[in-house]
Amino acid sequence: MSQNIPQTHEGHNPFGELLGLNFTSLEAGRSRCSLEIREDLYNPYGVVHGGVIYSLADTGMGGAVYSRLKGDELCSTVEIKIVYFRPVVSGTLTCDSEVIRRGRRLAFIESEIRRGDRLIAKATGTFSIFKAEGGLG
Repeated sequence: MSQNIPQTHEGHNPFGELLGLNFTSLEAGRSRCSLEIREDLYNPYGVVHGGVIYSLADTGMGGAVYSRLKGDELCSTVEIKIVYFRPVVSGTLTCDSEVIRRGRRLAFIESEIRRGDRLIAKATGTFSIFKAEGGLG
């Protein structure tokens, strides 16, 4: 049973909203989210901060896992490894994420971050899966 994330519901993802991140697709262990580049997302060298790209991957991975959870489950990032290939100064970044393996307690996810057809970064991550009643707090 997959869950639906409200793609345009304000307050659902405050940090993502701060960055300007939007889900454009979310289904059966896959997600696509995007982010329009703005100058306030730059690092001191005038390119998009790596943390912005990391956050795009982390959020996309979370969405992909979330779409595969049961009604009483939540997920949380355990670790993410990211490799950056190109700097970005403008345009729209798109992150495609896919759950490669979902076990009882852990899920392994891969993400690709692109600007148009250019690969900007790749990431892999592990997420914890746990029961909602014992999760947060």
